[in-house]
Amino acid sequence: MARDRKEIKERLDFWRSALKSLRAAYLALLDGQVKSYKIGNEELTKLDLSTLQRRIEEAEKKVDELEALLNGNAARRAYAVMPMDW
Repeated sequence: MARDRKEIKERLDFWRSALKSLRAAYLALLDGQVKSYKIGNEELTKLDLSTLQRRIEEAEKKVDELEALLNGNAARRAYAVMPMDW
């Protein structure tokens, strides 16, 4: 279990770092501070704001899931409910 917690912490650190980079890129492009922003090999422009926002939301979900796992809570799951007449 300790190994699992260590792995979860490493993954959480990774996703927090990725989220921080994505947010910095989004804000820099949104404020007009730069015309393009580079993350690794990828160059982003204002046209990529919607894609960047989607990636931020995905990273936030990953961080939330990993924090829940680290705190001993199960990951959130969605269930479909189908009402039936009896």
